[in-house]
Amino acid sequence: MKFILLACLAFTLDAFAQNVKSNIPYVENGHARHVLDIYAPEGAKNLPVVFWIHGGGWQQGDKSDVELKPQWFMDKGFVFVSTNYRLLPEVDMGTLIRDCAKSFAWVQKNIAQHGGDPKRVLVGGHSAGAQLAAILCTDDRYLKEAGADFGALIGSVPVDGDTYDIPAMIETAETRLRVHGMPMPKYGHRLKFGGDPEKHKDFSAVTHVAKGKGIPPFLILHVSNHPDTSIQARRFGAVLTEAGVPTTVFGAKDTDHSKLNDNLGKPGDPATTALTEFVAKILKP
Repeated sequence: MKFILLACLAFTLDAFAQNVKSNIPYVENGHARHVLDIYAPEGAKNLPVVFWIHGGGWQQGDKSDVELKPQWFMDKGFVFVSTNYRLLPEVDMGTLIRDCAKSFAWVQKNIAQHGGDPKRVLVGGHSAGAQLAAILCTDDRYLKEAGADFGALIGSVPVDGDTYDIPAMIETAETRLRVHGMPMPKYGHRLKFGGDPEKHKDFSAVTHVAKGKGIPPFLILHVSNHPDTSIQARRFGAVLTEAGVPTTVFGAKDTDHSKLNDNLGKPGDPATTALTEFVAKILKP
């Protein structure tokens, strides 16, 4: 019986692996992290695309940190792409964001060969990746500079980010430490985002939200009892709503920063239910 179970598991993993193309360069002769993975259902043709950006505080993490999401999205009729990008402090934040934009542009130019529709792309990400997804979907300069089409965005799903409004996050975090007599972080958000208040504002998605820009619908997922990600989600959601962008802010209970992301795609998971509803809306003819 044990042998049969192992054989079945091996068969399932092999079948799934056939749908994965790993470490595809998106910059010619680029950095080792200028690579992405593509997960596509068998026989995929002209399917909507998910462009996923991993978290890790902009200093670590990997495109393989996707858990259940590729299979869940493939089951929903998507091609799923997960990208790497260069990290702090090797590059600055602007360069890091432009890596993501270059990856997105490569996907638009090449995804049809893998069964995807370059004119229908949902951008998502977790933690640091949530900030990166949000900035790509609000500040159209990055995609345009990379030669990508901002108008191809059909939705954005940032997951438990705390830096949609970076000046507010810096003030909140530093005040908390200061009033308790604790030392300031040696490499906190203030320095990660350039050490300049103007850069802090410019890297904040809330700064770039405006009516008539073609900003796509948003599903902002956050941990309901996390004070920083909750208030950032509500703040970002309010700015988007005021600009007329269809927006849902969903606070997940009885979870944490990692589990919220890892459980996306799990049957019975409330955040996955919210994601299912969001995907149905944005794909509606």
